[in-house]
Amino acid sequence: MEDSGKESTKTAGKPIRCRAAIGREAGEPLVIEEVMVAPPEAHEVRIRILCTSLCHSDITFWKMKGPLGYFPRIFGHEAIGVVESIGENVDELTEGDMVIPSFMADCGECVDCKSKKSNLCSKLPFKVSPWMHRDETSRFTDLKGETIYHFLYVSSFSEYTVVDVAHLTKIDPAIPPNRACLLSCGVATGVGAAWRTADVEAGSTVAIFGLGAIGLAVAEGARLRGASRIIGVDVNPDKFEIGKTFGLTDFVNPASCKDKTLSEVINEMTGGGADYCFECVGLASLVHAAYACCRKGWGKTVVLGVDKPGAQLSLNSFEVLHSGKILTGSLFGGLKAKSDIPILVKRYMDKELQLDEFVTHEVSFEDINIAFDLLREGQSLRCVIWMNK
Repeated sequence: MEDSGKESTKTAGKPIRCRAAIGREAGEPLVIEEVMVAPPEAHEVRIRILCTSLCHSDITFWKMKGPLGYFPRIFGHEAIGVVESIGENVDELTEGDMVIPSFMADCGECVDCKSKKSNLCSKLPFKVSPWMHRDETSRFTDLKGETIYHFLYVSSFSEYTVVDVAHLTKIDPAIPPNRACLLSCGVATGVGAAWRTADVEAGSTVAIFGLGAIGLAVAEGARLRGASRIIGVDVNPDKFEIGKTFGLTDFVNPASCKDKTLSEVINEMTGGGADYCFECVGLASLVHAAYACCRKGWGKTVVLGVDKPGAQLSLNSFEVLHSGKILTGSLFGGLKAKSDIPILVKRYMDKELQLDEFVTHEVSFEDINIAFDLLREGQSLRCVIWMNK
């Protein structure tokens, strides 16, 4: 493909002037402006974004006012790009490499990153920061010299961005960029949750609460793991037909349970509860429902949805003790980006992992606000935004 060649090094060490879609105020349409992107510092890489996709997390923080609502800001965190230049102490990448950024760091040095048990890097722990990860400064300014904030250590709604090397994974450049970008967050999170966090077994029963892109990606992951029954739970009945593509075998609309609770319906369907339940919306009430639908003794409930700040869970202590169930959270599906993303890339290239079916729309960078409208109106799973096409 055209972008697999080496990048020009004429811009290395110099600021780059390019276009970016900037969120100036909460909930207001993004504005495409020219910005200055500083050269990478130590442990950093500047990349040229090929394409990016829109995730619900972008919309959540784009609408957010208050302590976490930093503006002006360059959003975007699902993307693929080509290395333009590298800073000091970067030895695993070179100019021209194809890379996928991820919001979760994988430093490869701390206890967590060296362990198979966790993807929660303790050297560069995840937090919703408006800065670069190590020195908490920005690499973006507008043409007036005003600082522009980062988003989830990626900020892919810019033709060029600077990302810490711990957040970048080199991949096979043969994969189409408008598919590879999906592995940067949402689809990888859902597939990873079934694969790495839950370790879904062949022949098991899975229930998925919320059939947006992440919920459908959980279904895809469960399908790949050989689950015999995959139950989708959503208030939108149209999701069943979509979900069949990714392995859904059954569908439950909570609004149609009549005089039974959701847990009663699913427990009857499964003969005592699903082996694995996944909450993919971000509602405490749905976490409780998923936990109630989980089989006693060995059932595992995995929380993937992002709830509002300060949301609380309230579990019955007696039930926790006597049911023997597991409740766990899963950031980025438990994936270790540098080792697991290349595996997912290969599985797509080998025609095992479905990615094409998640892409419902593709737009040019100039039409980025259309992508926001489509996702907010529930018309798209993933809308790919091409930076230059």
